[in-house]
Amino acid sequence: MSTSRASWRNTTHDWAADVDLGHLSRIRGSSAEFAPGGVRHLILEVLAYPADEAASAGAGRCTVTLHPDGSVSVADEGRGTDTRFDEQGRPVKKPVMASKDLRFFDDPGAQTLPDGHPRRGMSVVAALSEWLIHTNRRRNGSWTQRYEHGIPVTGLAPVAGDGAMGTAVHFLPGAHLPPLTGDLRRFAAGWPGLAVTVDDRRGG
Repeated sequence: MSTSRASWRNTTHDWAADVDLGHLSRIRGSSAEFAPGGVRHLILEVLAYPADEAASAGAGRCTVTLHPDGSVSVADEGRGTDTRFDEQGRPVKKPVMASKDLRFFDDPGAQTLPDGHPRRGMSVVAALSEWLIHTNRRRNGSWTQRYEHGIPVTGLAPVAGDGAMGTAVHFLPGAHLPPLTGDLRRFAAGWPGLAVTVDDRRGG
């Protein structure tokens, strides 16, 4: 059902705007603060979302793929990111990539991720990546969207549905971030309800 966007209640993010440029700029200007440990922290920021869903559902699964080009993809089997239709029938995805997570970003007592650092939200991943592609499969449709440095450079492009649901986030971390080192599996095990498979295709 299509409804006025102004009537949508904010829970985790503000539906009012698709992009918060000031928020993204703040993250890019303080990468050491918002992504301590570099690429590993970005991966944990993404994993925190399927972990949330696994906690509410009782269990969940996702796969982290480390690609030869340095990019990372995280794919889960959840419900997909909340996507609604406005009064003109256009799909609107919750702005998780380009605006602050209202639960965590400015909260000094925010949840701690398995690396011991505060959770800030998915916008940290988008802002500190050269590019990010968010593919979202829900019961009411499937779409993909590309971001560069946190800013959407495409609209929601429909993709063919195959009956599966879930979210896939594929991103190339900025070259200035510390690379991934150590055993990611140890950190990914920090959420007991989420089964994480790590597929390392980097070679060497």
